[in-house]
Amino acid sequence: MIGRDEQAADQLTALQEEVGHLRQALISHALIDQAIGVVITLGGLRPEQGWDALKHMSQHTNIKLREVARCMVEWPARGRVPEVIRRALPAAVEYARTRAGADGREDAREVRCGRPA
Repeated sequence: MIGRDEQAADQLTALQEEVGHLRQALISHALIDQAIGVVITLGGLRPEQGWDALKHMSQHTNIKLREVARCMVEWPARGRVPEVIRRALPAAVEYARTRAGADGREDAREVRCGRPA
């Protein structure tokens, strides 16, 4: 009986940890989606370009994606963003624009919208 109780307790602990990780992932996902909105508004980008720009900023500043996202989301309210992220933003926007044309995504958008090629 005691072995089963310990096993059940271990399973419960593992499930609680998993739920905690899933909750954190959900919060991070929402934060990243909001940051993409900020980036596309600032850069005049499409959503997939905003994602590319956000990843580019994270990779080129060596700051975790969720931290870059947090800074971008807080920027309008705080009126400032860390200098390293502010400096990385123009290059990230340009990268996202260039990447969209290079991999053909821009052409796919034209077809989806029903505009003539």
